[in-house]
Amino acid sequence: MGSYVRISALLWSDILVYYALFVMQNYLTKVWKISFVNAAGILNIWGGISMILPVFFLFLVDTLLGNRKMLLISSISYSLGIGLVTMSTPPFLADATGTCKDYSPKCIHRPQKVLFYIGMALIAVGGAGNFISVKPFLDEQRVENEHDSNEGAREFCKLPFFIVVVIVPIVGAVALPFVKPWSLRFGIPAIFTAAAALLFLSGVFLRGSLAYKEVQPQGSPITSVCRVFFAAACKISQPFPDDDRYLYKESGKENDGFSHTRILRCLEKAAIILPNENPETANKGWGLCSISEVEDAKIAVRMFPMCTTFIVCGIVSSFGNTYFIEQANRMNRRVGNWKVPLQVLLLLSQWAKSFLFTSRAKCLIKKYGKHGPPMGIAVAMIFSILCCITAAKMELHRLKVIEKHGLLEKPDNNIPMSVFLLLFQFVLLAGLDTFFEMSVTEFYKDQSPKCMVKYLSCFARGVSGLGFMSGVLSVYVVGKLSEAWGNKSWFQSTLNKSRLDRYYWVLAGLSTVNLVVFMFVACSYRYKTPDGPGRNVDRPARGVTALPPDENGSNQCFNLFG
Repeated sequence: MGSYVRISALLWSDILVYYALFVMQNYLTKVWKISFVNAAGILNIWGGISMILPVFFLFLVDTLLGNRKMLLISSISYSLGIGLVTMSTPPFLADATGTCKDYSPKCIHRPQKVLFYIGMALIAVGGAGNFISVKPFLDEQRVENEHDSNEGAREFCKLPFFIVVVIVPIVGAVALPFVKPWSLRFGIPAIFTAAAALLFLSGVFLRGSLAYKEVQPQGSPITSVCRVFFAAACKISQPFPDDDRYLYKESGKENDGFSHTRILRCLEKAAIILPNENPETANKGWGLCSISEVEDAKIAVRMFPMCTTFIVCGIVSSFGNTYFIEQANRMNRRVGNWKVPLQVLLLLSQWAKSFLFTSRAKCLIKKYGKHGPPMGIAVAMIFSILCCITAAKMELHRLKVIEKHGLLEKPDNNIPMSVFLLLFQFVLLAGLDTFFEMSVTEFYKDQSPKCMVKYLSCFARGVSGLGFMSGVLSVYVVGKLSEAWGNKSWFQSTLNKSRLDRYYWVLAGLSTVNLVVFMFVACSYRYKTPDGPGRNVDRPARGVTALPPDENGSNQCFNLFG
């Protein structure tokens, strides 16, 4: 069980870093003194990259590295990244560079900026690696003998769960914000992350029962998809055979695959057996693919139009740690004599996900069978519309309060408006994220071959990350359009002078159009019955060895982490 604790420590440190970076928008606007739009752009690009990287890392894990090596790289990268961000704060390099120690833009020079950007890039790498490999690596460490799988072991697993769900978030949301110097706000998570990395590394050098078990990489289904496109391109001039006997079928696999479809027939040319070609030999290279591999590639292509509708959801999701934080920054956060930290909004949002939306999302998905996941995605898009509308109305109300109290030219003054009025939009954003994540995962679990579930789920997350990055483009385009005919741009140097409410209304309209497009695509999609005949539920990827489930069908220990 020691391996569970060492691996779980990576999760604990991840959460602390997440809460520390939640207010990075404030750090960039207060210390660097850059505009809130530029600060949000930096964080959106970073967040988008963090969500796109898992797609590539998953391929590396399955083909080259394995989960243990990936966690080795990601844990070191994560600790170095938050360490460099800590060092980029003014006090650390003041003596070495001869600069000042104040948290002000005059003390931010090229060395600090270089360290900051490198550190954020390393955090993105570390976070993506942990996201890909922590759960599978915990599955690989599962104790299979009856003695270690008793009730006592299950009770032991509740300790990491209790720490992750209760203690660490409370520390990150309540205790950490009371540390005033930014160097310590980033430094404390850096210390915990370094300790977690060292704790994990200690298991790498152990031997015997205390060492990590490792499953060697066995290949990726992405390679099979690429082979299909390559082989089809090479045989593009070949006519379709009149008899399916001239299409290559791997023995014992075709009956377990998806039923033969007549769409995207151009890809079927990858399965054409050429004269004087030995199928068994050619299939080991890139010149010939089986029908089951072609059908798997078709499924990936057919899902692409639906994935493109996830971009707008990503744009709205990016508001949580950028524009929403900027709105809350100068609002009244007093509850009696206690000034509530901004991280409490994140904590309440996470609790809303866990206790308000998760069970309802599961119920919806289960109730409507194969149509449940698309309905869940549609509900997530409705949440995105409601979130934008609520945020627009709250921002308009905030601007009226600013105008009433003459605070338009005083961006650093507190606004007599409770920050908890923003809780509605944070809760709606939590509903968007919960329904979207769970529904997309279940959709791919039901509608794709098991070997491709994790790849398509990561791809959907990457498309959402593309939405984070597209948010930067949307701000630029909307800003330019708002300047048409001599009007003032909706995005000014300060939030008080900007019209963020109008931008939210634009996103509400775009989300509505996106919902209509999704409904059209979802209605046009050819669904498979999840438990019906012809669905491949057990066949692993080409060259991939699937881990066997326990007696309950899942890993008991990691299920505690959600």
